[in-house]
Amino acid sequence: MTVLQPPPFHAAPVMPEVVSFDRRELGAILALYGRMVAAGEWRDYGISSLREVAVFSVFRRTAENPIYRIEKRPKLRARQGIYAVVAMDGQVLRRGHDLGPVLSVLERKLIRLVNKQP
Repeated sequence: MTVLQPPPFHAAPVMPEVVSFDRRELGAILALYGRMVAAGEWRDYGISSLREVAVFSVFRRTAENPIYRIEKRPKLRARQGIYAVVAMDGQVLRRGHDLGPVLSVLERKLIRLVNKQP
């Protein structure tokens, strides 16, 4: 009697159905957000988890368009980098593989706010 074996299972890596920020990423983003709120620059935020991108949107006022978007796009991991900071007009301010250096473009804006003389 011959026993038939199923063919070997070679599945492609499973991509999550929704991209989201993990705890470490959210911690870094919310730490920056808290400092900017304390400086009086940011007032509200929104988080979107979509199929190909997770977005942390920052608002000066709730009823406005976001002034900055912090995006996570896993498909760009091998290219420009998984993280990006995008301005209100769609201009990419910084893109990279590590979140810390990408967020540093917004940290510099905080330093300028603190050093501003009345």
